[in-house]
Amino acid sequence: MSAGLAICLVCGKPLDYFEEAREVACHICGKKETGHSVCTAGHYVCDACHRKGGVDHVMEYCSSADSRNPVEMAMAMMDDKSIFPNGPEHHTLVGAALLAAYKNAGGDLDLPRALAEMRNRSMNVPGGACGLWGTCGAAVSAGMYWSIVSGSTPMTRGPWAETQRLTSRILGRLADLGGPRCCKRTGFVALQEAAAYTAELRGIEMEMPERITCRYYHRNRECLKVGCPFFPCPA
Repeated sequence: MSAGLAICLVCGKPLDYFEEAREVACHICGKKETGHSVCTAGHYVCDACHRKGGVDHVMEYCSSADSRNPVEMAMAMMDDKSIFPNGPEHHTLVGAALLAAYKNAGGDLDLPRALAEMRNRSMNVPGGACGLWGTCGAAVSAGMYWSIVSGSTPMTRGPWAETQRLTSRILGRLADLGGPRCCKRTGFVALQEAAAYTAELRGIEMEMPERITCRYYHRNRECLKVGCPFFPCPA
């Protein structure tokens, strides 16, 4: 019902977040688990139901895209009705767009395998991580991108450090911008920082727009408006 707004997917009412997890049941699939948000009418939608269609769309799109511009690809995916204003599907979208842009810009990468790994890893990052884990899912997604292209594991030295540095750069910018959550704002910042980082360390030049102008602000009740660097300039 509320695919156009960052609110309850069942009834359209605003979401309530609580600091401590509570036992909840998904209104769509019935799965019982612990969660941190329900809408004001009491509906809960699990991450799996929230992002399934969106993640499928991301995988399909990035598998065949020929663009070197990760922002262009991200916004094309965000335009689809399966990508909600906010939600854990963005934790896959950011890294997948970067992987596709890296490959198309000349990076040495087995894209199908990389996308499959991105999907597998990103599905473990829950919605609300930005406020509950102390790290934004967009930053983590970009970190997954770099981990995949650099071959980082918990036992590597250089790639391990590089991955942490990229994530920290993104988180630093996000902290300066402040909350509340916006998966578009955080996603755009992650894409900007990751593209610049890739050029610095690998010499792989992705294409980036001179200015990113958000076209989704009207779908987010918590939009910072002129406080966001991607908000449209006044006419």
